[in-house]
Amino acid sequence: MAGEKTEKATPQRRQESRKKGQVAKSAEVPAALIMLGSFLLLNFIWDELLEGLLALYKIHFNQYITWELTPQTIRILLQEVTFKVFTIMLPVAAVAIVFGVLGNFVQVGSLFTTEPLKMKLEKLNPIEGAKKIFSIRSLVELLKSLLKIAIISAAAIGVLWQGKDELFLLSQKSIGQSLSYLAKMVFQLGLAASIILLCLAILDYMYQKYEFEKSIRMSKQDIQDEMKKSEGDPLIKSRIKEKQRQLGMNRMIQDLPKADVLITNPTHYAIALQYDPETMDAPMVIAMGKDHLALKIKEKAKELNIVTMENKPLARALYQTVDIGDYVPEDLFQAVAEVLAYVYRLKGKIT
Repeated sequence: MAGEKTEKATPQRRQESRKKGQVAKSAEVPAALIMLGSFLLLNFIWDELLEGLLALYKIHFNQYITWELTPQTIRILLQEVTFKVFTIMLPVAAVAIVFGVLGNFVQVGSLFTTEPLKMKLEKLNPIEGAKKIFSIRSLVELLKSLLKIAIISAAAIGVLWQGKDELFLLSQKSIGQSLSYLAKMVFQLGLAASIILLCLAILDYMYQKYEFEKSIRMSKQDIQDEMKKSEGDPLIKSRIKEKQRQLGMNRMIQDLPKADVLITNPTHYAIALQYDPETMDAPMVIAMGKDHLALKIKEKAKELNIVTMENKPLARALYQTVDIGDYVPEDLFQAVAEVLAYVYRLKGKIT
């Protein structure tokens, strides 16, 4: 049926969807990249991060605990602690921002639009909201979340199971050794979870792309309407062309009395030439036509008593090389000059 959306979206439809912020995108990709980047960074700066936190702890208990609590000291305490925590966590936050932007960029490229932020009253419709909650898409999202939790939980259990022997011996180790081993274990858990999430995110992106392509499909009627909108209604275009041809023919007929000679191929071509030695460097084509239009030009020329010369090669050559308003090219000067000379001699005999 014409109304079924079975056709792939056209480039114009894709561009319009992109302007509205409607693109194939998975929220899982930037989340997975942020998690992966954060854990990789923590693996490299863990010692510096731990030293910074311990230094903050020591300063807090060795210096601030002896202060008298006043509005001024509390303000100073909050300012210094906030600044130091911000300094310690700044690399992690920077990596999270970079990987978050990267996760969106690899999916949709450079795109900025405020269209999704616009207020739309249909979003407040409780019936439509209920339909979304109980839709197949919501069910798929629920199954994806449960699958993600199950896989990550299985991976976490596997990592913990491999290190169970050392975990049971932590009570016999120093605090430093225990913290070092726990940090290593957390890194392994985070890295495993990040890689799994990234793999799931790629699969989710493929699913989202499939859903997006499905949502922007067009019917044959949509494509026809788009073509009419971009190129114009074919019926109107044909009428415009017909009107232009009519105007062009009327203009030729109006200029035809200026012609000195009409060169014809009896059944196909008719070319009217005008030449004024005082104002023109070469003869000029003021009217020309083929088949039906050529017949009309010949009939009008006959009414105007314009000399008609039959010259098949010259008529064909002129029709193929010049247009209305053009001067005769140099390679045809000789043939045209002979025709004009004959016309002038003929007119001289008549007058």
